Amino acid sequence: MASVANASSPVLSPHLAENAPRLAPEQVVIHMGRAATVGEGINWLTLLVVAAFHLGALAAFFFFTWQRLAVMVVLYVLAINVGIGMCYHRLLTHRGYQTPKWIERVMAICATLSLEGGPIFWVATHRVHHQFSDQAGDPHTPREGGGWAHIGWMLWGNATHAQTELLNRYVPDLKRDRFLVWLSKYHWIPITASGALLFGMGWLWGGWKSAVGMLLWGGFMRVTLGLHATWLVNSATHMWGSRRFETRDDSRNNWWVALVSGGEGWHNNHHANPVSARHGLAWYEIDPNYWGIWLLSKLGLARKIQVAKLATAQPR
Repeated sequence: MASVANASSPVLSPHLAENAPRLAPEQVVIHMGRAATVGEGINWLTLLVVAAFHLGALAAFFFFTWQRLAVMVVLYVLAINVGIGMCYHRLLTHRGYQTPKWIERVMAICATLSLEGGPIFWVATHRVHHQFSDQAGDPHTPREGGGWAHIGWMLWGNATHAQTELLNRYVPDLKRDRFLVWLSKYHWIPITASGALLFGMGWLWGGWKSAVGMLLWGGFMRVTLGLHATWLVNSATHMWGSRRFETRDDSRNNWWVALVSGGEGWHNNHHANPVSARHGLAWYEIDPNYWGIWLLSKLGLARKIQVAKLATAQPR
């Protein structure tokens, strides 16, 4: 656990450290980041897909209705808060809590609606990030440029499929789950099905214009905003904000990134206590993703929730 400078210290709940996932054997060395990928040139497929979704998001403004905005918000919460924040990040990557398998799988399906890929690549890449955070080998450190950390690392080289065998060694827990392996291979199915459903529902409600509008808002606009919310965690929270803990990286607590990402912006707290399912440690640090986990626990659907808390006494 990182030391504290001019702040109260975190006290981890029982078994927090013991439950930390084993990210990779010490002998495994995987190099990602600008030096490892930029020489391979632009990944045109990824660039075209990202550009298409941004163009669709711009077109959505010509099809605005409050109904379509509401659909977008609901799907955004499912994809970014439930899927990425609660599942891919706090559950699958860091094992900050436990759920029944069916809940884990439903949330993982929600995560694929974000267009951020399947669970195996997402989790492995994030574990690499923690292993080399803001050092050589970090997939997306702002030390190699803010634009690189935000989006460039996805657009250059073959980052999304690079060094697959080595990456698999970062996720032995996920590789044992046949469903997560299947979902990682076919992660495009849920988001494609959701697009078809949005188009069909829109058509039934109001013809082709309603169908296009529903797809643009529930699909293209939602995905674009969600991607930038996640990318801001990679970039902005390693550039701007406050530092409660003196970690070995540049992580920072950034309130406005926390707002759009459901609490993921309390990034310095997270890097100091990566296994904690709670990122907002102070009362004013809003953390909707943790509130979702808390709600699951009250429904009997989450247990062994690992929580770091602030205390006045510094642990030894």
